[in-house]
Amino acid sequence: MNKDQVIEAIKKLKKESPKRKFSQSVDLIVALKDLDFKKSEQQVDFFVTLHHDTGKKRKICALVGAELMDEAKKVFDEAIMVDNFGQFTKQKAKKLANDNDFFIAQATIMTKVAATFGRYLGVRGKMPNPKAGCVVPPRGANLKALYDRLQKTIKVTARKVPLIQLRIGMESMDDEQVADNIIYLYDQLIHHLPGEQNNIQNVFVKLTMSKPVKLEK
Repeated sequence: MNKDQVIEAIKKLKKESPKRKFSQSVDLIVALKDLDFKKSEQQVDFFVTLHHDTGKKRKICALVGAELMDEAKKVFDEAIMVDNFGQFTKQKAKKLANDNDFFIAQATIMTKVAATFGRYLGVRGKMPNPKAGCVVPPRGANLKALYDRLQKTIKVTARKVPLIQLRIGMESMDDEQVADNIIYLYDQLIHHLPGEQNNIQNVFVKLTMSKPVKLEK
């Protein structure tokens, strides 16, 4: 994928799209082909940390024990100690799940996290995931570095429908930064497909309220 071509496509979108009263997101759309989702190894499900954030702050909640509570309160948008899990009713747990983009958890209390919040986080794909670095030891973890990295991390999935659509940036961002994110994500996606580029049918970029522009693979 050629960076200059991607930048030109972004410029075209901005030029031809009517001005809105808000900064539109820039979405990458990838249509897949020749995948059998009945086979787990052909499903797409991975995390990628982009070169730049997507222009929208991620809200992150920490579920921790006493060992990490003081630092977690300084770093994360919300921090809940295991001793307080019992205060979460079904309604409060649902609200917590909806209000946060990522959850990190202390490894030593994961069974309690699963028991209290699993049914609410699981269906939303928000359970603390070791693949994203979201399960941390009770000592020695750099929580600030994790918080900063998650601001640039997105989850890429296609398990039922052969289509991926993700916010990759914002209209207000520098075109080069958005293009960097697009190219990096595309490269990572190819490496997670069994047939690599042969499993890509089409690639588009669009603004929230614009028509898509096709990119050359």
